[in-house]
Amino acid sequence: MGFRNSLFKITLYLFSTLVLLLMVSSASANQKILVWGDSLSAAYGISVEHGWVNLMRKELAGKASIINGSISGETTRGGLTRLPAALNIHQPDLVLLELGANDGLRGFPPKTIKANLKKMINKSRLSGARVVLLGMKIPPNYGVAYSKKFEAVFSELAKEYQLPFIPFFLESVIKNLQLLQQDELHPTAEAQPLLLRKILPIIKRELREKA
Repeated sequence: MGFRNSLFKITLYLFSTLVLLLMVSSASANQKILVWGDSLSAAYGISVEHGWVNLMRKELAGKASIINGSISGETTRGGLTRLPAALNIHQPDLVLLELGANDGLRGFPPKTIKANLKKMINKSRLSGARVVLLGMKIPPNYGVAYSKKFEAVFSELAKEYQLPFIPFFLESVIKNLQLLQQDELHPTAEAQPLLLRKILPIIKRELREKA
């Protein structure tokens, strides 16, 4: 009986250890990514399942949980207002920050856009999350001076905070009208894999570094 009891305890200990290791492995593999953007990340005008965020969810299945907090029409001010609650609820490991396009299209001051983005970066970092920043450009009809100041907002923040950075999120699709919806601003469903291809290498690198 003593031998059997000892064998049972050893077996139970080994089993418990194995379960714990599996739990730790699962927790480290299943990192949380919060996508914090506007219509470009909210699958505007197309089925949500065809959007690049959902494609990324499928691509990273078992490696990361994707929370899409993107809202069509969102500005940096709106994103800043909503962010604290989202960070508290989801506690992400990584925040993918894709905001600013609507600010630019409305002609908001670049200083204001930069200040809002900076606050979101700081709040994300204080919560323990890393940040990936997606840059944006606006149509040339807004004037060369404003366009340059707007674009500089993103590169300056990326440099200041040493962030993983994609200078122009839409670069691979914006010049091909067949990949844009009728408004010539929003990518079609066919363009979504190209957007994901632009983003995925950085996301995978960030996940590996965290693990």
